[in-house]
Amino acid sequence: MKSLTKAKLASYVEDEVGLEAPLAMALVEHFFEEITVALEKGEEVKLFGLGNFSVRQKNARMARNPRSGESVKIPARKVVNFQTSTTLRKLLNQLSCGVHGA
Repeated sequence: MKSLTKAKLASYVEDEVGLEAPLAMALVEHFFEEITVALEKGEEVKLFGLGNFSVRQKNARMARNPRSGESVKIPARKVVNFQTSTTLRKLLNQLSCGVHGA
């Protein structure tokens, strides 16, 4: 499985927009930094055509270690939630069903 990395995104920006490599990388870095800052503030991040990122609180709970059977307390924590946009979901389903472009 291939991965889309920040370096690849910067390369795409460099090729498609015509920015020099250091500027393209700075743009990509700044983009992700802004998303991170917004999530740290508890704001929702909406990217049209991709989806929505939000932070939600998970309560503390008890779990069981599958190897030892021992009960373990998992502390409360915040997690990032991502919900795909309807547009992306439809596109992915078309691709997986082989009907893209039909």
